[in-house]
Amino acid sequence: MRYCFLVFLFLVFSCKKEKSENGTKSQKVIVIQPLGDFKTEQSQKVFVGIKSINPNVILRPNISFPENSYYKPRNRYRADSIIKSLKDKIGKDSVIVGLSNRDISTTYKGIVDWGVMGLGYRPGKACVVSDFRLSSKNKKEQFHKLVLHELGHTEGLSHCSVKTCLMRDAEGRNHLDEEKDFCENCKAFLVNQGWNLIL
Repeated sequence: MRYCFLVFLFLVFSCKKEKSENGTKSQKVIVIQPLGDFKTEQSQKVFVGIKSINPNVILRPNISFPENSYYKPRNRYRADSIIKSLKDKIGKDSVIVGLSNRDISTTYKGIVDWGVMGLGYRPGKACVVSDFRLSSKNKKEQFHKLVLHELGHTEGLSHCSVKTCLMRDAEGRNHLDEEKDFCENCKAFLVNQGWNLIL
């Protein structure tokens, strides 16, 4: 009987970790991983920005780009290779975002080497973002939006049709200045995933 009671207590406390008091999921640990010579000052700004939506955030020291990710013909790095490598460098309840200031690309719509601003698994444990294609005028603000966009994908969000939503599809262009926040539907989804956003 005592053994059954201990098992019951274990199950009760295990379930409580998955959901908080308001029914949302508990927050994942977000690991920020600067790549190559990404500037420490920029990494710190991302860290502070992400901490406002999730206090469980870790900033790691810079690491080299994965060896197999360099695409010599275009002098850029393969985003898909980067996230495949990064996903194995974190724990079970974590998600990792790679930060790059080098150009990144992936295969898209039959084009072998399509330049992108970011790429993330949906849902998944890894994403990567690059400031290479961002406007020099609003680069810091755009980069923060880009990080949130890719983290949104890791939570399971797809692209959104609302033009001002941070989950809008870039469609090969930079619309970040037009994007203001997550739309109500995307925001509600992320709050349910444990994000600290105001509805």
